[in-house]
Amino acid sequence: MSLRDLLERDAPLVHLRLSAVSGSAPREVGADMLVSVDKTTGTIGGGQVEYRAVARARAMLADGTTQDSLSLALGPDIGQCCGGRVTVSLAALTPEARAAMLARLDAAQAPCVMILGAGHVGRALAQVLAPLPCRMVLVDSRAAELAQAADSATHRLTPLPEAEIDQAPPGTAFVVTTHDHGLDFMLTLAALKRGDAAYVGLIGSATKRARFDRFAQDHDTDTSSLTCPIGAAGLGDKRPEVIALMTAQEIFAALARLPQGTP
Repeated sequence: MSLRDLLERDAPLVHLRLSAVSGSAPREVGADMLVSVDKTTGTIGGGQVEYRAVARARAMLADGTTQDSLSLALGPDIGQCCGGRVTVSLAALTPEARAAMLARLDAAQAPCVMILGAGHVGRALAQVLAPLPCRMVLVDSRAAELAQAADSATHRLTPLPEAEIDQAPPGTAFVVTTHDHGLDFMLTLAALKRGDAAYVGLIGSATKRARFDRFAQDHDTDTSSLTCPIGAAGLGDKRPEVIALMTAQEIFAALARLPQGTP
């Protein structure tokens, strides 16, 4: 049974989560699963640990206990040879927690917009996109800039923004708005080279676009799908808020062209 199916059933559930791990273990801290009287979804590593934890969860459902924990050594006593120790936290799933899990599932199915650069335009774009159906990731190497940005975006403070591009899901919309033209060029090139982006936008001017085209040609990269300058429907208005609004329209037009079923 899928996680969504289990959450949408009108049945009590217990949430199991590995809250501590020491030594060798099959799963990491944070691994979790849900247990009902007759179904499970997810895994905390299988074997006797999971068997015992599921049995305890079902006992909780039977006797009405709302919180518990198990600490288990992964040794011969329970038929496992990992050699580590895990602590499993068990909690009856509240209506609020159930709703939050469903909301996270909905968010995970929304398209991803990655804003590379948390300066004036990047922050304005995050603000415009906040109420819209998308997952936002705001990437910068400057903590002070990220600190000023909307909490509605996932903040990624990193010296290697190109790694975030590599790890983004297919169909991501990339918007490059950094404080450095050389970095802009490198990140835009990385986004174009993926070949599966819904949108790649670069802040700048017609002159910057021409320079980037020459740069990309030297790196054997097609720029026909690139939008630069972004927010051009603002008709020359360079206020960050206007650029952000027009760019959001470009992004959602591009996302609407994605094949049905693309995240």
